[in-house]
Amino acid sequence: MEGWDAGTKSALTQIPLLSSRAGPRDGEAWKQRLKEEYKAMIAYTTINKTNDNDWFRISPTNPEGTRWEGSCWYVHNLRRYDFPLQFDIPVTYPATAPEIELPTLDGKTHKMYRGGKICLTVHFKPLWAKNCPRFGIAHALCLGLAPWLAAEVPILVDSGMVKHKDDEVTPSQSSS
Repeated sequence: MEGWDAGTKSALTQIPLLSSRAGPRDGEAWKQRLKEEYKAMIAYTTINKTNDNDWFRISPTNPEGTRWEGSCWYVHNLRRYDFPLQFDIPVTYPATAPEIELPTLDGKTHKMYRGGKICLTVHFKPLWAKNCPRFGIAHALCLGLAPWLAAEVPILVDSGMVKHKDDEVTPSQSSS
């Protein structure tokens, strides 16, 4: 945990670790893993709300819990930037981390690939592998997506690649 800020360390130590090694193909064992995932997500969301650091909403979109969608946001220069968020649980989960996608940012940064999947290979994937199966979706958001947003959104905004919704001109505004 060297190099992490106090907030990240605090949140990480409060997110429950998971114990089940099951993946989506493992039937009843997967259902148990999914229950652990929900508990960890609830704990992480509660931590964030308690610390006034609420920054995402996410839920499964299928009964199997293998497809997740929602939104995340980042505040830069006192303005909130919202992004749709999605990912699939890989069949080799939990050995393989989910690939988190922000489709509206596809092609806007070199730290992204294949349809808006954020690049987590150098920093996050070794950490995930070392902590398999104890890490889950909440850990991927805390240690993968959150730092990625903090590093990339300010650059994207300052370079003009991402505009705030209030700065975008709609066709009806431009004709008046």
